[in-house]
Amino acid sequence: MAFDEVQLDPTISQVASGGASYKTVVVATDSGAEQRVSLWSVGRLRWTLRQSMLSPAQVIALGQFFRARGGRARGFRFQDWSDYTVQNEALVNPYPGTGMQLVKTYTSGGITETRTILKPQIGQVQIYQNGTLLSGSQFSVNTVTGIISLTAPVSGAAYTWTGQFDTPVRFDVDTIEVDMQPALYGMAASIPVVELIYPGIAGVS
Repeated sequence: MAFDEVQLDPTISQVASGGASYKTVVVATDSGAEQRVSLWSVGRLRWTLRQSMLSPAQVIALGQFFRARGGRARGFRFQDWSDYTVQNEALVNPYPGTGMQLVKTYTSGGITETRTILKPQIGQVQIYQNGTLLSGSQFSVNTVTGIISLTAPVSGAAYTWTGQFDTPVRFDVDTIEVDMQPALYGMAASIPVVELIYPGIAGVS
């Protein structure tokens, strides 16, 4: 899938509303009882960009960004202002000689959902070994895949990370409607944005 490693202006994504969505099949019996089958193991994020909350300059910038992405054709980075930071999160597979995938976990009532972080923000990742901050020369960050590589991994050590990340997304329409007339500006259409889910990532097939 075509993906551009460019971030939508955060001052534009800041006006988005949305959150995680799931796909659940609910089957009701004649008695009124029901069975529920969850088809997704993790949530898929969706937002709506409300042009009426943007300045005229931001609307023009969004239109240019939309054209460059070809509508739904090309993915891009999106900062979800409600969820773009990580604090002291354990790294996956912290073993010598292997890469470690950045993740973020969400826990409530004894249930945990693990989210794969693919798009860490450049220069915004800190790695800790047994609670001690590593220097930049002791690890590298693949900002395309979210894989961490250690220069000298220590067997049995506990590795965690703190930082900021983007979400890989695409526009969910191929047509954008903009009206720059002051009298109609507040009526400009909203634009849906949806998270990109990759096969084999985060438990989604």
